Amino acid sequence: MTHGNGTEVTEFFLLGFGAQHRFQHILFIVFLLIYVTTMVDNIGMILLIKADSRLQTPMYFFLQHLTFVDICYTSAITPKMLQNLISENKSISFVGCVMQLWVYGTFSTNDCYLLAAMAVDRYVAICKPLRYSTIMSHTVCIQFIAGSYVIGSINASVHAGLLFSLSFCKSHIINHFFCDGPPILALSCSDIAINIMLFAVFVGFNLMFTMLTVIFSYIYILASILKMPSTAGRKKAFSTCASHLTAVTIFYGTLSYMYLQPHSNNSQSTMKVASIFYGIVIPMLNPLVYSLRNKEVKEALKGIGKKFF
Repeated sequence: MTHGNGTEVTEFFLLGFGAQHRFQHILFIVFLLIYVTTMVDNIGMILLIKADSRLQTPMYFFLQHLTFVDICYTSAITPKMLQNLISENKSISFVGCVMQLWVYGTFSTNDCYLLAAMAVDRYVAICKPLRYSTIMSHTVCIQFIAGSYVIGSINASVHAGLLFSLSFCKSHIINHFFCDGPPILALSCSDIAINIMLFAVFVGFNLMFTMLTVIFSYIYILASILKMPSTAGRKKAFSTCASHLTAVTIFYGTLSYMYLQPHSNNSQSTMKVASIFYGIVIPMLNPLVYSLRNKEVKEALKGIGKKFF
């Protein structure tokens, strides 16, 4: 990367939370606790699904990958943020910055498609129960998973790869706590029109496609549930969707706020708060949502508890 005067750009500096210096150590403790909780909860969820035969279904196969993806994309940004909170040196190499953007972009995109796949799974389970095992076969589930990883990698590779064609001559200070696309592009003195266009197209497509998949799946699910003659049947059907619907609402609500609103309507500090919630808090909430609101997971946890206590 070249600077305006021809020198090579080898590193950036992450501004982080800027003026909040007096709260840095408090923030470090809070985010460290959140990160540790995230790791314990998500790894625990993966092990629970592997250990309990009742959870060997497509829904939990997707959930297992969702928890893995949550671990990956929060780990792409949280350790470096924690380091910067207690260190005077807040630099990150250019290559490290690009890699952070790539890993974060890959797995956050995966999250979108996995949640969409889980919505399709719920649609088939409720609307086509007699054909569920045929439609949601293990092969189909693997194809959903593989597709999410491929799309995530392509999406992130396009954005990360284009950074190598840019020159930076304004500043090396990224006004964020991690290397996200828009704050990096704001530092470039190159023509970034193609970067902005591709960012809008890729992010917009991924968000809208997966959101519409979720929305239409739940429209059909709701219509099917309302046709059920039994109150108990309707209640059971709603309960099977409650955890996923809660996770989807939190995830897409935050992500849409971050990327679909006009930039002028949001201060950088507000965007940082949204990024914290999306990149750090949501990965901690997902396993809690699925464990607290899901009968099968609670029963599996009780079974594990009886074995050890």
